[in-house]
Amino acid sequence: MCLIGSRSHSRCSQSHEVAGKSLPGCASFPLCRNPECRYLASASKDGSIRIWDTLMGRCDKILTSHTQSVTCVKWGGDGLIYSSSQDRTIKVWRSQDGVLCRTLQGHAHWVNTMALSTDYVLRTGAFEPAEATINPQDVRGSLAELKDKARQRYDQVRGQEPERLVSGSDDFTLFLWRPAEDKKPLERMTGHQALINQVLFSPDTRIIASASFDKSIKLWDGRTGKYLTSLRGHVSAVYQIAWSADSRLLVSGSSDSTLKVWDAKMKKLAIDLPGHADEVYATDWSPDGQRVASGGKDKCLRIWRR
Repeated sequence: MCLIGSRSHSRCSQSHEVAGKSLPGCASFPLCRNPECRYLASASKDGSIRIWDTLMGRCDKILTSHTQSVTCVKWGGDGLIYSSSQDRTIKVWRSQDGVLCRTLQGHAHWVNTMALSTDYVLRTGAFEPAEATINPQDVRGSLAELKDKARQRYDQVRGQEPERLVSGSDDFTLFLWRPAEDKKPLERMTGHQALINQVLFSPDTRIIASASFDKSIKLWDGRTGKYLTSLRGHVSAVYQIAWSADSRLLVSGSSDSTLKVWDAKMKKLAIDLPGHADEVYATDWSPDGQRVASGGKDKCLRIWRR
């Protein structure tokens, strides 16, 4: 979640607004690199990525190279920013000075979605889900202590290799990359019969899940990109997916108005969650693993307890 003040939000929206263009996504500076987390990257249909100083409420840098709408932006833990676009490319930027490092090419149509192997640990920062209870807990300590803890958790998940990135496209394919080192993909992942809506690494980085308009979720090896299995049960397009904190369960939201919880190890449906009266557009699992939130066309937000 990206939190910025009203003044910053107003300036951000106005600066990106070009002939009614909108903001498809944003990403914040990781805690493991700077405890202030004052910088925010926003992606726009105007083809630019802007870096904002949220304390001063001003634009710090403008990254331009994409020739069409930017669909997704990710701020990694190794000092790199990743952006995908309808121009069929993914660009890797150096966050310190905004220099374009490399362009990743391979998709034959729009790149809709991206995920980093470190997404979950970057999201949770110094918070350790394994120590959580069902009641909210504050993470206490100085900013320096929180940064050190976040860095330790990040290094543990990242390991000795750089971050991996997976991308999904309107061309029905996914690509697995090691973007900090090479512009060539590790693997081209095929099997979906319709466009890819979302891709997501499990918190332990071992599995990649992809959701598609072909009504299925597919699981892939998180290191090699090799196909593992397909999860079928939805009768319409699957819009979004989310992993539990322990990487054992996966929840999916669909245009068939249901959520389904899947057992990743057994590779089968665990729980069916009917309740929405229309399409389910969004779903997420709380970082402590205790609750799932879902929202959809019926204008309802539902909270499901594990």
